[in-house]
Order: sequence, then C-alpha cells, then structure tokens
Amino acid sequence: MSKFPRMITAMVTPFKDDLSVDYEGAQKLALYLIESGNDGLVIAGTTGESPTLSLKEKLSLFTAVKEAVGNKGQIIAGTGSNSTADSIYLTQEAEKIGVDGIMAVVPYYNKPNQEGMYQHFKAIATETSLPVMLYNVPGRTGTNLLPETVARLAGIGNIVALKEAAGNLDQVSTLKTLLPEDFLIFSGDDSLTLPMLSVGAYGVVSVAGHLIGNSLKKMIDSYMSGDVHQARVIHQQLFPLFRAIFVTTNPIPVKKALSLLGLPSGKLRLPLVEASAKETETITEALTKLNLI
Repeated sequence: MSKFPRMITAMVTPFKDDLSVDYEGAQKLALYLIESGNDGLVIAGTTGESPTLSLKEKLSLFTAVKEAVGNKGQIIAGTGSNSTADSIYLTQEAEKIGVDGIMAVVPYYNKPNQEGMYQHFKAIATETSLPVMLYNVPGRTGTNLLPETVARLAGIGNIVALKEAAGNLDQVSTLKTLLPEDFLIFSGDDSLTLPMLSVGAYGVVSVAGHLIGNSLKKMIDSYMSGDVHQARVIHQQLFPLFRAIFVTTNPIPVKKALSLLGLPSGKLRLPLVEASAKETETITEALTKLNLI
C-alpha cells in the first residue's frame, strides 16, 4: 500500500463566469500547486466545494487533473458523502480513472453513531484497492469520529490515514496511543500543523498550500529533520496568513486570495458567497506581508 506524501493541498474547484466547472483552469492550477511544493492534491474535497458538485463533475475533475499531473504528484479523489452507496460508486469510478487514493469524509447531516461510521467506511474500503484516508471534521459534519473507531478501521488493510480536523490535540495524542505506528495522521487545520507534528502527526492536508506550499513543506521538513526552532520560526511567519484564509467559511478566502494572485479560482457556487470588502482587506494584508502580492 503506497504512502500518502506529507504535503498535500485540498484544491479549490475553479468555475467559469457561468459557474460551470473550469476544467482547463483546474489543470493549470493543479500543475502550479505541484510545482509550488505540493506532493499531492485532494480533488473535490470540502475546499473544492464538493457539496455543490455533481457526481459527473467530480469524475470529470478527477480525469482532467490526473491527466494534467500524471506522475508528478499524487491525486487523491474526494469520494466521501453522506450516502454510502454514492461514496462506493464514486470511489470505484475514481479508481478506474487512475487516481492514487481516496479521501472519505465522516457522513454529514444524517449523524451516524460510531458503529454506523465504522460500517460506512468499511463498506467503502472493501470495494476498492486504493489507499483510503478518513476525514474527521466535526465542525462541518456534526459528528466526531472517535479514536477508538479509527483504531477499529485501521484494521482494514487499505485504510491507512486520517485527516484530523477536530482541533483537539488531546484527541491526536489519543489516536497515537491506539493506532499502529505506520498509520498516518494529517493535520486538517493549517495553524495546527506544527503542534500536531509535535504529538505524532505525519503531514498536512492544507488550504494555505495554494499560496505557500514551499514554505509549508520547508516547515514540515525542518521539524522532521530535528530543526524545531526553524520550524517554529516558519510557523510564526505564516500564522497571520493561516488566520486570514479562515476569516470566513473556507474556501471563500482562499478563492479570493488566488484571484488576487491571478491564479484560476473563479466565483463560488451558492450557498457560498464572495468575500466581503472587510474580509478581502484582511486577506490582502496577509498576502502583502508575505510579499505574495
């Protein structure tokens, strides 16, 4: 089972003016991100506005981005949803396209209990040979995937990683006590990447990686090589940007930031709306401080 890389960005989905998917823009952005320090991309995740993408659009995105990136970086398909059957279908189709792995989010809105989550992820994993990354984000799903349930799921051969976005370092520490050493934990919050590395996380599935991929990669590499001071210096330099790109609901700020940098992003599909003037000012200030614009 191939390992996921440490530095992954969950890519936005560029849209045209009519809000159709800009597949050419997605290819250009994907290549830019791979050339800017990212070793892998999650396509059609939360940052990619997955709730408003059709199954057909998601599959077309997987195809377009994989075609553009080839073997330059890993393409991880966001195939999770609150429908187990749809998640299985999307996973199987993504595997046919040739993606390198899948990420499956905790089912949202229907709020399954721990046994329901276990059975949901087990059903997806047993229908694919791809490596599976679980995604825990209670602030969006309304349910917390507990460490004990992750430990059960780790017994399924191709469930090899977790994107942890509960914002709880104690939970990460508990996960490390329960999981096999080779099970990979990824930070799902840019500002918590360094603290999570300190308690045993492996890498990050980032939003800021759209803008500062090389710097984030340097921070991770510095920490892993034992240069904790350098990692902390980089974290502190990047922290204002981490805050700025979450000044309102993701991916509103990062799409605004990309547009300010002249990179493919486009508008947002409702119910998400454009960044306000005040939010744009905050984002612009953070980008300016890092000499990005």
